[in-house]
Amino acid sequence: MSLVANLQRRFAHLVRELAKFGSVGAIAFVITVALGNGMHTGLGMGPLTSNAIATIVATTFSYLANRYWTFRHRDRAGLGREYVLFFALNGVGLVITELFIGFTHYVLGLSDAISYNVSLVIGTGVATLFRFWSYKKWVFLPTTAPQVAPASGLPEAPAGTPGDVPAAQDAPEGHPANGRPLPSHRLGHPLDAHSAEDYAQFTQSR
Repeated sequence: MSLVANLQRRFAHLVRELAKFGSVGAIAFVITVALGNGMHTGLGMGPLTSNAIATIVATTFSYLANRYWTFRHRDRAGLGREYVLFFALNGVGLVITELFIGFTHYVLGLSDAISYNVSLVIGTGVATLFRFWSYKKWVFLPTTAPQVAPASGLPEAPAGTPGDVPAAQDAPEGHPANGRPLPSHRLGHPLDAHSAEDYAQFTQSR
């Protein structure tokens, strides 16, 4: 059941991202069409030049809207890095759209406004799919995952903390932590007995 709930959350999150991305893309598309048609039909500029200028303006709007709305929950690796990558990937998207427009205008010989807009719509649709995938992969990165805590949930204690019980290999012979009594051949030695008595008094004083 938890797997199904997790899939539903992930799917719902993806739908929200796609809805926001689609809204931004729709506005950017209106900007591209309006400026492109205005320069191509109204000012008599070439179709590729018109679309390129319109795309640059729409891309600037798209970056700001996606950064601060669509993908605002994702990591920010620096506006400079994001901006450069965003425009580089949009350059690829622009090439995709230009291929459709250029093929329609120069290969098929369809230079009317309807043909221009049809090729623009199809090219923009293909480029949009590429942009959504590439933005999530290279520009708006997932939030950095927190470091995994120890299994106990508590930080590990540093070695040598005062008050720790001495390790068996470090404890003197005859100490309870060692678990090994004094050798029988040394029990009667006065120095050993004196040392053991001093050690016992020292541990009791603590």
